[in-house]
Amino acid sequence: MTKLLIKLFIKDSENVDNPSVRVRYGILSGAVGVFINLLLCAAKLFVGSVSNSIAITADAINNLSDAGSSVVNLVGFKLSGKSADDEHPFGHGRIEYICSLVVSFLVLLMGVELVKSSVDRILTPKTTVFSYYSAVILIISIFGKLWMAFLNKSISKRIKSPATGAIVADSLGDTAATFITLMALILSSYTSLPLDGYMGVVVAAFVFVAGIRILKETIGPLLGESADVEFADKIENKVLSYNGVVGVHDLIIHNYGPGRNFGSAHVEVPSDSDILESHDMIDLIERNIKDEFGLDMVIHLDPIVVNDERINKLREQTTQLVKSIDEKLSIHDFRVVEGPTHTNLIFDLVVPPHFYAGKAELISIVDRKLGELDEKYFAVITVERSFIGRNDY
Repeated sequence: MTKLLIKLFIKDSENVDNPSVRVRYGILSGAVGVFINLLLCAAKLFVGSVSNSIAITADAINNLSDAGSSVVNLVGFKLSGKSADDEHPFGHGRIEYICSLVVSFLVLLMGVELVKSSVDRILTPKTTVFSYYSAVILIISIFGKLWMAFLNKSISKRIKSPATGAIVADSLGDTAATFITLMALILSSYTSLPLDGYMGVVVAAFVFVAGIRILKETIGPLLGESADVEFADKIENKVLSYNGVVGVHDLIIHNYGPGRNFGSAHVEVPSDSDILESHDMIDLIERNIKDEFGLDMVIHLDPIVVNDERINKLREQTTQLVKSIDEKLSIHDFRVVEGPTHTNLIFDLVVPPHFYAGKAELISIVDRKLGELDEKYFAVITVERSFIGRNDY
């Protein structure tokens, strides 16, 4: 069924890098969600009123909330597919994250309402009437939600969307909640306890968990997350594969919505190389990275001395020295300025985001250790923080 829907409604379905194809996947997910959830909501409201079950009614309201969430996602995908304009030069991709955030608040609000209704049923119990058609509706709902999870898992895997990924988590939570509701309906005939109300609280707990999960998965991209380590490694390895490149550092990757990545980096080249040839190479690297990875890159060229034996030795000694403090420390842009009374070793020192020592303390430690190598050595250090997650603790 999933493959058939994709084949019927999405042309060129394999070209997921095309924004318009991505939008069609999102619209398909949203439309299916609206249809199925409204259908399940209507059916459950009917059997909930007939059987006098607050748990089934709560499950129906949960489906109504899911239908609203699907509408939000559908509109979000449509808006996120808009082209860049003067006010939004990086496009509108982050609307997808905002819609996921709205969905999480709707889910959490619904959880609060379910708790209130369930507690009221516990305090003022009413008899739940078992019926086979109620059980059948709940069983159909379980299989329907499992299929929705499978559909959105497939779509999320193709387009790497946090919005459809949130629907997967929500659908699986709904499946568990509906199963608990079914158990409450069956067991209500064998006990006088307000089991229906207690099960309603359990259903609400599943709703809360789903809402919090969606919230956590959405806030990260909105605040700005560290670049994926594997992706960053691919970019760095690509840059280093070019003849004439001796190093790369200060790689920063910005995300403006799924599939909308922008990056910058400093690329080291020999200081005695032809500046026009190096500039031409940098342009080539930027174009090739865009073609291969879909990443818009801006590269700054850093000339460094590579053919001076003394400077190379000092660079290696300084590298080993900072590594002796912590293996996750690194240096770049190393230069040496010699004078009659002292020698300045000038370099940038990269530290992890949560390094245990402050900047001033770290500079003092490195300066002291360099002085132990030679009392004429003085460190001129710029401390920088890595923007790639691999250096985090």
